[in-house]
Amino acid sequence: MNYIVIYDGNCNLCVTLVQVLEGIDKGKLFEYIPMQDLAALNQFDITTEDCEMGMILIKTNSPKCRWQGSNAAEEIGRLLPGGDVFIAAYRSLSGAKWIGDRFYEQIRDHRYTIFGKRSTTYNSVYPFGCKASLSQDKDSI
Repeated sequence: MNYIVIYDGNCNLCVTLVQVLEGIDKGKLFEYIPMQDLAALNQFDITTEDCEMGMILIKTNSPKCRWQGSNAAEEIGRLLPGGDVFIAAYRSLSGAKWIGDRFYEQIRDHRYTIFGKRSTTYNSVYPFGCKASLSQDKDSI
């Protein structure tokens, strides 16, 4: 099962986190779309306004199955090897989810001020659609 991560390709923090995730996952589970890629977002009926509410995680084989904001971050963490243990522990702590959600909102709303804004949009080395075209290429060989 694969997932699409929609992230802010102009946010230094977001790009750094995507690059870390790319290094861990190596394109096995996640593909990426910067929120600045309006054509790709249109395929999923996602608007720029939707993206302003935080990163989005979409289950590729069921695009209506989505997580956003801190819920997306938690789901990505849960999907990583061993991550489910940490996410379960986090969710079991009284008040941690509420605090985590507020913290995420503050970072989301002030990300450029705190972490800076890139002059160019970062496009992942594992962009959405890359796996499909790679498997089609293998089939035609």
